[in-house]
Amino acid sequence: MTSAFDPITVGGTRLANRIAMAPMTRSRAHGGLVSELTAEYYAQRASAGLIITEGVQPSVIGQGYPFTPGLHTAEQVAAWRKVTDAVHAGGGKIFAQLLHTGRIGHPVLLPDGLIPVAPSPVAARGQLFTPDGMKDFVTPRELTSGEIEQTIADHADAARNAIEAGFDGVELHGANGYLIQQFLAPNTNRRTDGWGGSVSGRIRFAVEVVAAVAAAIGGDRTGLRLSPGTTSNDIHEPEPHLVYEALVQRTAALDLAYLHIMEAGDRELTRALRRRFPGTLILNPHSGDRPTGPGELALIDDGTADVIAFGRLFLANPDLPRRLATGSALNTPDPATFYGGDATGYTDYPALPA
Repeated sequence: MTSAFDPITVGGTRLANRIAMAPMTRSRAHGGLVSELTAEYYAQRASAGLIITEGVQPSVIGQGYPFTPGLHTAEQVAAWRKVTDAVHAGGGKIFAQLLHTGRIGHPVLLPDGLIPVAPSPVAARGQLFTPDGMKDFVTPRELTSGEIEQTIADHADAARNAIEAGFDGVELHGANGYLIQQFLAPNTNRRTDGWGGSVSGRIRFAVEVVAAVAAAIGGDRTGLRLSPGTTSNDIHEPEPHLVYEALVQRTAALDLAYLHIMEAGDRELTRALRRRFPGTLILNPHSGDRPTGPGELALIDDGTADVIAFGRLFLANPDLPRRLATGSALNTPDPATFYGGDATGYTDYPALPA
């Protein structure tokens, strides 16, 4: 029987185990650049079968939070190279998560008078943190058809930059109410052209982004993250089965490295998508208010998933695979240090003694 500690080949990448580090925003990239501290943070966690980085904006307009990194300039590529070199020196594998936040952002985070963009000019309810304090979400500017094509090209260019920076591949963030999911959901995509309306119209942007990235760097180095049915960032999806089964069926032929599902509680939909996707399934399982824990490893044993992604526990336990394998005690993550700051709550969580 397959276990979490068995190796697996994902696309063209051989993983030492089936325990992934989930993408987690840490807001410590000043000026859009990762640092030596970032390299230390990821290198500490190189025993993961796969590290998926925090969200990385593929373009200037794609930034939605303060102090998040990019992959759209030569300086950013060079900075990330130090991270990938450090992870590879520790025997790890690392994918960059490309994240365009769409309407989730604010003009104070953007240069030159830019405002966030989206499929349709529909503001999200709620607020977000900015360097100027909490701000209401603004009404985004609707992307033109030409700008949609440019956004697709931006993702492909950022994927090429990721490979130049030494990443083993990229993950496209199609979850949590960000741009790709904004195209999928009818409350955020009210277009009547070929990029909206019907299910085939609403999944078109996701399909074309995935296809462009796969063409740029290879499907075997491309992953896709989805969160069907989530309500994050004011998303409403009344027919997730219909939309996501159509999306996965359309992308299945691209021979992607993996599909990464962040569950919103519908295990039957997870199983339905697994049946339609021929490659590796990474699962960030729904576990209520608690972090994904050791008990979720049974989802590999029973074939529900091929790899389990851990978030908060990996944040607090740099040697998580070893702790899970030995049944050792787990460090408790400190939410006060999740976002921003220095090494505290970032690189100072202890590993087990050698």
